[in-house]
Amino acid sequence: MKHSLILLFSFAWICMVSSCKSSSDATQMITNARSVIERQIGSKANDIELYAMDLSDGKETFKIEAKNGKLKIGGSSPVAICYAFHTYLREGCQSMKTWSGQHLNLPKQWPDYEKEQTTPYDKRYFLNVCTFGYTTPYWDWNRWEKEIDWMALRGVNMPLATVASEAIAERVWLRMGLTKEEVREFFTAPAHLPWHRMGNLNTWDGPLSDNWQAGQIAMQHQIIDRMRQLQMEPIAPAFAGFVPMAFAQKHPDTNFKHLMWGGFDDKFNAYVLPPDSPYFEEIGKLFIEEWEKEFGKTTYYLSDSFNEMRLPVAEGDVEGKHNLLAQYGESIHRSIQAGNPDAIWVTQGWTFGYQHDFWDRESLQALLSRVPDDKMIIVDLGNDYPKWVWGTEQTWKVHDGFYGKNWIFSYVPNFGGKTPLTGDLNMYASSSAEALQSPLRGNLIGFGSAPEGLENNEIVYELLADMGWTDQPINLDEWTASYCAARYGAYPDSMKQAWDLFRNSAYSSLYSYPRFTWQTVVPDQRRISKIDVSDDFLQGVQLYLSCSDSLKASQLYVNDAIELAAFYVAAKADKIYEKALKADAEGNQLQAQEYLKQTVNLLLEVDQLLASHPIYRLEEWVNLARNSGTNAEEKDAYEANAKRLITTWGGIQEDYAARFWSGLIKDYYVPRIKRHFSKQRDDLDRWEETWINTPWNNTTIAYSNPLARAKEMVDQVSGIE
Repeated sequence: MKHSLILLFSFAWICMVSSCKSSSDATQMITNARSVIERQIGSKANDIELYAMDLSDGKETFKIEAKNGKLKIGGSSPVAICYAFHTYLREGCQSMKTWSGQHLNLPKQWPDYEKEQTTPYDKRYFLNVCTFGYTTPYWDWNRWEKEIDWMALRGVNMPLATVASEAIAERVWLRMGLTKEEVREFFTAPAHLPWHRMGNLNTWDGPLSDNWQAGQIAMQHQIIDRMRQLQMEPIAPAFAGFVPMAFAQKHPDTNFKHLMWGGFDDKFNAYVLPPDSPYFEEIGKLFIEEWEKEFGKTTYYLSDSFNEMRLPVAEGDVEGKHNLLAQYGESIHRSIQAGNPDAIWVTQGWTFGYQHDFWDRESLQALLSRVPDDKMIIVDLGNDYPKWVWGTEQTWKVHDGFYGKNWIFSYVPNFGGKTPLTGDLNMYASSSAEALQSPLRGNLIGFGSAPEGLENNEIVYELLADMGWTDQPINLDEWTASYCAARYGAYPDSMKQAWDLFRNSAYSSLYSYPRFTWQTVVPDQRRISKIDVSDDFLQGVQLYLSCSDSLKASQLYVNDAIELAAFYVAAKADKIYEKALKADAEGNQLQAQEYLKQTVNLLLEVDQLLASHPIYRLEEWVNLARNSGTNAEEKDAYEANAKRLITTWGGIQEDYAARFWSGLIKDYYVPRIKRHFSKQRDDLDRWEETWINTPWNNTTIAYSNPLARAKEMVDQVSGIE
């Protein structure tokens, strides 16, 4: 009897402790979610009753109940609660807060509304390795905090987290016997680090400084801590086999392979370990250990080998190719497991589609063959590109849902941070739902998007956020009406007609290189530019602007009007510029100069109009870069690196990241095309390099009434053909 009482008491104590822990966890979850909401709407967040819910059949879920002015939101995680709030804000209050601003129309009493929803996906992934170059390289904590909030409000629970990769790598290479100088010459400058991490590029525009390394460690602590507070599962960097040149030189007996990428000289290209090298596991283990020593235990680790690069194997040696792939797959997996037996290898599936001729079924199966199914996740990165660029089936279909491995359905809606309107909304609203219903879906566990550039085409990312929480296609007519009502405050007939035209033109296409000809000086023959400036699109802009009298109180309407009008005028300028190029080619210099003058005048007006836009300004990019420096030398170097990435880039990537920005148009694109039509045409490369390395100051003064000026400009150029 005494023994039974002891057992009963023990069981009761365990239950009480478990309940307290559960209650404590729920309280903390609510606190962290409320903090996100408070940063959006201030103290009004305290008027919302938040509560914790259990998972629904193992999946994240939420419930919204607004009645008689009282708002209750429940969710199974902080992210579920935040996404529910964002949904209510948009659908219940016709309000929105996003990258380019906000339209908040919060009544004194919460409007009646009900919704309950469960996501079909365990993981909702976000970001791209290249985002950390094209968008975030010089972000401070203030900007990162806003982005983590943005992710939580869109339901993201699995973000990529590669900040401070080089600071961790440096510790590993020092432990492997290299000097600090040998390690530092390995790294590129900050904006080019994504391609260093993927093994594409070394040294370019570097090195990094002590201040940079220390600052990135401090920043990553803030990022990781906040992600964990919101119960996100960050994906950390792992070793992929790429080593410093000095390490290769110190080990002449190791058969390193020297890879090629991007048109760079050999000295900038990567050396990769052979998969059977004992160093592979040793170094991979150190990467995991050093990361977890600094940032704590994690589960998901990203490692990508041969991204956009050919495997170092003899042409035609199919058996050798498959053996080598199997060895690399096994070596990467084992190197991660050596550091953390519970870790899971995450890899981008981009290269499997991009180089589909190389990655046939047998080759991919070989890479995966020695990795347990539950120890790997493939992010099928670009499901939009088979249709629009590659002319293939979606990669997951070609590879039978990746042969038993867990995988995430993803898109790449943006390359290089280019800003023109683009994206296939119909595909985004349906393709992932089709994958969920397919018998070939395999172990589809997640949905996500992997834009290289953020802060553009906001309708795309709002739509994709919703697709992460449904297993059905979205009705775009209904969804667009709700989106516009939240963004602008209303959806008048002219706005509906405008968006119907946008959806059938710019938002019914997706191209790798949406750029104007004046942005590349002459037509780019390597990367053919495609941009939608059809009559339907241009008519849509005019209809959109016709709503200004009723919608001008919405700052998001004004911001979008500035963008659309600037794009409209720039498209008309491009038509004139093409006439200038034709006249120049025909030897008619007087006519060429007249067309050039007209082009420049229009582009300068575009530049001045965009000076009122909150995002599309070079000033923001330069200020972030300069603020990352701790002394004048660093500030100048970071500014130059930031400007290089969006202009000459390096190798064969010139004009790849073409931005439609105030300041860049006036001070880079305009002088460049003028020089092309002058006697200094052959001196263009030197001029570009001088511009990159000369500190820039903004001299553009914005229009006092940009909305009125936007309408005037469109009217003035509407007749240009």
